[in-house]
This record gives sequence, C-alpha cells and structure tokens, in this order.
Amino acid sequence: MRIKLDDGIELFYTVDDFTDPWTEPETVVMHHGMAKSHKLWFGWVPIIARHYRVIRYDMRGMGDSGVPEPGYPWTLDNFAKDLAEVVDKLELEKFHLIGETVGGSISMRYATLHQDRLLSLTACTSPTNFGDPHHGESADLIEKEGVAAWVESTIGRRLDPQIVDPAYIRWYAGLMARTPAHVVAGFQRHAEGDLRPLLPEVKTPTLIIAAAALREEVLGDFRDASSLFPNGRRVVFPGVAGFVQHILPVPCARVWLDFAQGLD
Repeated sequence: MRIKLDDGIELFYTVDDFTDPWTEPETVVMHHGMAKSHKLWFGWVPIIARHYRVIRYDMRGMGDSGVPEPGYPWTLDNFAKDLAEVVDKLELEKFHLIGETVGGSISMRYATLHQDRLLSLTACTSPTNFGDPHHGESADLIEKEGVAAWVESTIGRRLDPQIVDPAYIRWYAGLMARTPAHVVAGFQRHAEGDLRPLLPEVKTPTLIIAAAALREEVLGDFRDASSLFPNGRRVVFPGVAGFVQHILPVPCARVWLDFAQGLD
C-alpha cells in the first residue's frame, strides 16, 4: 500500500495483524534505519503481530518508497516530519513506536515533539547525537565508490558473523546496497544535532535495546540513552557484537513484548 505525503512523495507501507478478530488491538509503528526497508523487521513481526496491529513503512528514498531528486535536505527533523505525516494520515491517535539505528533516532526526535501520541517508545542501537566524524567519512566513501562499498565497509559492525547465517549477511547487504547513493550520502552530510538535552522532557515509557559491543563504537554512548528518559529502561544482550535487533530479532521482539505488556 502507498500513502502520499503533502509534498507529493509516496511512501510504501504494509500492515500485519494476526490478533484475535474480536479484539481491538493497539497499533505498533516500526521504523527502519538508514538504507534499509520494512523487510528488515521480518523476525520481529510474527512475535508482535499476534498481539498488536503492526505498521511498517519505508522511509523516503528507501525500499519501495519514492525517491526525491538530489538536493533534498536529508535531515533528522525532516524524517521526523515524515513520520508525523504518516501516522496522521493513517489516523493513529495513540500508538507504540519502535525504531532501529537512525530510525530509532528519528523516533526519539518524534517523541520530543509528539509524546502525547505515544503509548511507548523503543530504540534499538540508536545514536542520540550526530557529532561523530564517521558520518562525513561515510559520505566521502559513498560519493567516491558507491553505496555497496560503504555497506561492505560497515557490514562487520552490523551483523556478527559468529552468530548469523552468511546468506543473511549477503541478503542484508544487498538490500542496503539498492538505496540510491545521493540518499545515503545526503543524510550522512546533514546528520547533525544532539537529542540528549531534549530527552529528559519525554515522559513516555521508553525501552533501549542494544548489544554489549559494537565494533568501532561509532554511534556514541547510545546504551546509556535510557538514563536520559524519566521512564527509561534498557536491555543489553551480553556476548553479542553489532546490531542486536537484526542479529537476534526473535529474542529482541520477545523483550519488547514483555515490556509493552507490562505497561499500565
């Protein structure tokens, strides 16, 4: 399905709902990260959609969504604006929000603006500030050698080859590599800002999910983001290095389910 935003861009979205038909389930919106798509949530959906109505959409410029021309301002705030439009046009008055990597950062930014709409907020391996120089270095690499070269250079910190199937790594990398270069490089160039001063105002029940380690630790101290939220908590998976939401999707989904079902 597609939804048209006010500037004319069309975003792809899909709905998974395997709840009991006589119930009125709450809705969960799942927000993927940079150069990915709704497909990266494949391991989470069977766990969550049995209890909640799940909406996954592809960010502007990625997956099956429309791609703006070069020159579009790829900022965190603009992605948060897209999220706000999506949930408004889908008439979601209250919902749970789960984001991973930059999608989690966008979700946190949305929460600073619209926490009244959220039943809960979850971020998986998501930076809270964008001051690290690796963003500019990534843009340089993408502009010089393409998205596939950037994916190849970063895949080792995303998926732990000691844990995941090599075929999964190839599929994951191929999915990312299809994203247009100007989209990824554009965001890396415009990635800036620090969410940390804003997060203490977000009273939404918040869950931070992360692995114990991340090669090069380029995302800052994202694990301690939970301490910035008045109602924050975190779950760190020991013995895992990388993006745990993709490495261990089923255990992560079960952690989220326990968290959400334990809310008042």
